[in-house]
Amino acid sequence: MRYEMRYEAPRRPSPLSLTPWVSGLLMANAVVYLLMLTVFTGDWIYTVGAFDPDGVTSRLWTFVTYMFLHGSFMHLLMNLLLLFIFGPAVEMRMGGPRFAAYYFTCGLGGAITHLLISGFTTPHPMIGASAAVLGVALAFAMFWPNEPIHIFPFPMPIKVKWLVAFLVVLDLVAARYGAQDGVAHFAHLGGFLFGYIFLRSQENVVRRAQNMVSRERKPATPVRPRPTEAVSAVRQKEEVAKPKESTDYDEIDRVLEKISNTGLDSLTPEEFSLLDQASRNLRKH
Repeated sequence: MRYEMRYEAPRRPSPLSLTPWVSGLLMANAVVYLLMLTVFTGDWIYTVGAFDPDGVTSRLWTFVTYMFLHGSFMHLLMNLLLLFIFGPAVEMRMGGPRFAAYYFTCGLGGAITHLLISGFTTPHPMIGASAAVLGVALAFAMFWPNEPIHIFPFPMPIKVKWLVAFLVVLDLVAARYGAQDGVAHFAHLGGFLFGYIFLRSQENVVRRAQNMVSRERKPATPVRPRPTEAVSAVRQKEEVAKPKESTDYDEIDRVLEKISNTGLDSLTPEEFSLLDQASRNLRKH
């Protein structure tokens, strides 16, 4: 049996309803921007919190803090709008802890990519949650690629996969031709890349567990009987060579069935660890 890991996008109880991590991130970004306007008004806040490739070794915290700083209201508004649109469904699909891990992985991916590219270009400080938020948009497109979305001023809805593909191409073109618009396009691409790797690695764990269960559930191939002495010798060799490991295939099957019904990230940490161990056993043997 194969287990499908995509299903219909969950619907919010109301258009304004939010999930815990999305609401927390929206509030944190808005509060930080308000403080930047009223309390932390000097340029020192950018020196302390922005991600600067030149000084990152002495300010490692900027790998995270840069995601909460924004240079203008429109910059903040666009990021919060994308997070508001795509975030709740993705968090409902992934679960709170894994959504948080995914969000910050995409943000770190943006910073790492910006750092690597700075070796070939003029380094400059970077702020904004765009890399993390675009990673969330990518997750939505990978989970529900054909979900329609209305974009002003287009009269007809478009599929979300085309919207995200357009954003990726836009950043690729701008990065390729060195657009002087003050936007860290390579960081955006890093958010997309790290998000893609994160999601695929999660699915690979499940696929390896599926392969293990399928292989164990196949009917045994009939073999020609051997003499008693030969059978005894072969069994002794197999007992020596076979690792002393036991795998509960019924339990793995139950977890895979749960993924089919409620999605990959509805798993508990213990259930995901079970699949991870099963995939490790498959690679080992």
